[in-house]
Amino acid sequence: MKPVSTANAEHYLWGERCDGWYLVRTAELNIIEEKMPSGTCETRHSHLRARQFFYVLEGELTLEVEREEFVLRVSEGIEVAPGKLHQVLNRSAESTRFLVTSQPPSYGDRVEQVS
Repeated sequence: MKPVSTANAEHYLWGERCDGWYLVRTAELNIIEEKMPSGTCETRHSHLRARQFFYVLEGELTLEVEREEFVLRVSEGIEVAPGKLHQVLNRSAESTRFLVTSQPPSYGDRVEQVS
């Protein structure tokens, strides 16, 4: 066992210019730190089984859940239940960093919104 950080965690890219780091990656739980530059977003989607919690570490994050928007600032978070359509957006002028906890992990569990 050793301390984990973005310096030594498994890194991945998502969206246009966003970063993610797996801080905990097990069959039961994922904890990810993500960084989104200003003006970036993800596509609206839901998860079949995963319950997620988004927690802002730096900057400001807009989280849309079932078409209701929540603006989260440092030390604020919100839970998203399975089956709820949601989308994260960075509408601020600065990058944002946040944690996403998924239980069970959300990989392979994502359902894209059909227009």
